[in-house]
Amino acid sequence: MYQFSLDAYINLFILSIAKSRQTYNLKLEDRINNLNDYHTYAVYRYTCRGLFEAHKLLFSLQMCVKILEAAGRLNMDEYNFFLRGGVVIDKDDQMDNPFPSWLSDSSWDNITELDKLPMFHGIVASFEHYPRDWNLWFTNPEPENAPLPGDLEHSFNELQKMLIVRSLRQDRVSFCITSFIVHYLGPRFVEPPVLDMKAVVEESTSCTPLIFVLSPGVDPTGALLQLAEASGMSKSFNALSLGQGQAPIAKNLIEEGVKNGHWVFLANCHLSLSWMPELDKLIKQLQVQKPQPNFRLWLSSSPHPEFPITILQAGIKMTTEPPKGVKANMKRLYQLVTETQFNCCTRPAVYKKLLYSLCFFHSILLERKKFQQMGWNIVYSFNDSDFEVSENLLCLYLDKYDEIPWDALKYLIAGVSYGGHVTDEWDRRILTAYINDYFCEAAVNQTFYKLSSLPTYYIPRDGPLSRFQEHINTLPPTEHPEVFGQHRNADIASQIAETRTLFDTLLSLQPQDTGAMTAEAKASREETVLELLGDVRSKIPSLIDCESTRTHLQDNPSPLNMVLLQEIQRYNSLLQTIISSLVELEKGIKGFVVMSPSMEETFNCMYDARVPLLWEKVLMQQQQRLSDSLSSISSSLSSLAALGKAVCH
Repeated sequence: MYQFSLDAYINLFILSIAKSRQTYNLKLEDRINNLNDYHTYAVYRYTCRGLFEAHKLLFSLQMCVKILEAAGRLNMDEYNFFLRGGVVIDKDDQMDNPFPSWLSDSSWDNITELDKLPMFHGIVASFEHYPRDWNLWFTNPEPENAPLPGDLEHSFNELQKMLIVRSLRQDRVSFCITSFIVHYLGPRFVEPPVLDMKAVVEESTSCTPLIFVLSPGVDPTGALLQLAEASGMSKSFNALSLGQGQAPIAKNLIEEGVKNGHWVFLANCHLSLSWMPELDKLIKQLQVQKPQPNFRLWLSSSPHPEFPITILQAGIKMTTEPPKGVKANMKRLYQLVTETQFNCCTRPAVYKKLLYSLCFFHSILLERKKFQQMGWNIVYSFNDSDFEVSENLLCLYLDKYDEIPWDALKYLIAGVSYGGHVTDEWDRRILTAYINDYFCEAAVNQTFYKLSSLPTYYIPRDGPLSRFQEHINTLPPTEHPEVFGQHRNADIASQIAETRTLFDTLLSLQPQDTGAMTAEAKASREETVLELLGDVRSKIPSLIDCESTRTHLQDNPSPLNMVLLQEIQRYNSLLQTIISSLVELEKGIKGFVVMSPSMEETFNCMYDARVPLLWEKVLMQQQQRLSDSLSSISSSLSSLAALGKAVCH
């Protein structure tokens, strides 16, 4: 669904020229700087609207890197190390890991390879000179903010410090990337703007389709109805969920909307893919028909490869996924609350405080899933409907009762509205613990009631909606695990997984076409991969003799021994796949055979220090077979146990 057109970029470019700051006595250089500054952020804002949360920081990094590269301020050798890490080709020439008790071999490999870069000569020696300081830096909960041992702190720039964190503490790489972007581009490039659909309508034209890219459990219909009412289009708003037999109705709605200036919302386009080519033609005809200026065509679709690319390129895309982070979620929720709604309760002081608690509660539940199994036993799709229902209940009960019915509110919000998703008893216990903390007498009566053990999270003073929004803007962009009541080590696993995904995606974005490279670059890549091939082949163990093992075990044909023989066969099969793929790749590099797509894929994976997909596929197949075998054995043992009980009976 990430399809952007040159036409859309040109329109954005022209808009930036018109809207960027300008005065009559401005110098040309200052005018160009203003244009660059405005347009860079305009591109970021426009693109972020259609990106999923997992890719927004990645997009910011790509922008920052490309800007620095174009300005000649990026050392490409250092950036390539950041992407790939250190790959040790010859272990015999490598110094042994001096601190195996706390430093992993892979981290030491990174350091020894980092030492070969010009600016990092001597970093290996610094581990010998300052072992205690390096250990303290390594065990620091925030090493990216801690000073480096010795004189290294003042020797490196932002990227070079990031390489050290990448080498030793991969779980903190995303925080380093954030600091790197803030240093060169500013903080606004790491805080994606909250989706403002009113601004989207103003930027669009009657010929531009507005496309919601759906996420599980999120429905934009309610927000769209609210926007239509605020824009005075509620009586001219027509919605239709696509499916079997709905195509003629949808076509009539579009034709009427073009004539009368209505808003037309066609939901779930992925359920009517066969009609999408017809919709594509209707959208192209809008350029000729020149619809009423008020006409807008809204579409929603789950990501699907068959959704027409031309519609994606012609339209403005918006993802409906909740943003990442407690602060971003609270900003979004407070944008959903209108001024009228914020002041409608008969007990405004109590309502405003408990509304803040409810927003915090909702944001915490959404973000807790980042801890994986330590967050929820089962991942639940809490959504905006849960929040809207809970907010309505809060307002209703405060209006109806003189005293706050705490038990009823807590049960209806945590037990019914949100608890309706929860199927695990321990997860339900977490919900109860949170709601008891956030909905209590102290939250209403105590000034600056703390919602967390951290000092920055508290209920602000009573005031207008803008005061609460300003307070949310002061919250830190990334939250510590203590906000959730978790230990600071709780999110290490999720951060490492996030970092690996980030590097894999970054590597996939790098130029892979060797045909566009210089002869020297080609030779360098091929030589590097050939050295790696030789190193890997020299370390591959010999195959296990399955027949002699079978003969040795034939006197004891137990189920465990049968599994052992099957595992030997799978192990040998995996080794044979690895060996044959390496031999073929070596022949391909030397020109003895034609390079196939699978060989090119293995070549790129080897160069990028990643496990080739062919090997992973074979390994996954072997693991699945082992799992099936163990399930079969378990079933057989259960049957035997049942038979034994029957015989005894």
